[in-house]
Amino acid sequence: MPRRGAPPEVNAGSMADIAFLLLIFFLVTTTIETDSGLDRMLPPIEPPDENVVIKQKNIFTVNINKNGQLLVEEELTDLRDLRSKAMAFLDNGGAPSGSPEYCSYCKGKRDPDSSDNPSKAIISLKNDRETKYATYITVQNELVGAYNELRNREAQRLFGRDFTDMEAEYLNPETPDEIREELKDKVQRVQDLFPQKLSEAETSTN
Repeated sequence: MPRRGAPPEVNAGSMADIAFLLLIFFLVTTTIETDSGLDRMLPPIEPPDENVVIKQKNIFTVNINKNGQLLVEEELTDLRDLRSKAMAFLDNGGAPSGSPEYCSYCKGKRDPDSSDNPSKAIISLKNDRETKYATYITVQNELVGAYNELRNREAQRLFGRDFTDMEAEYLNPETPDEIREELKDKVQRVQDLFPQKLSEAETSTN
């Protein structure tokens, strides 16, 4: 029997139970934000071929200096013009008619001093060590956008749909298997018309 006038006692055991339950509640309901990397599909590893000779005209060079300026094919270029220049290079189709490398679907200028066909065309992207990350990603997105625009054109011609929509549906895990199987060949066919050959490297600063 408690003494008269004594303060009421607090049941510490019940408070500990409540605190434990609250801890479990917050652990279960709290979500932790995670950084997601760039959504890029890397090409499959292929054995090196020592006999491959890459012509200089089939390489489209893009350099970014530490100040974020673009040097495209040794010419100072504004970012807003990069995509159109890359598309003109990829879609050039400079190989002569009748040759094995002739591109029948290319709609470019067919300049013999530029790329022979999309399969031979390589975009070389180089950056300075002090290049800002945001600038590099913006330039990279413009180059990938050049590929996607040309692929969209061919997908519309062949299948009446944009390639980016088809690829997104194909990569969506919720897409039914039968539809994904149907899209697989279509996506691969368009990718083969304009294969993404984007070489990325860092240049040293001296």
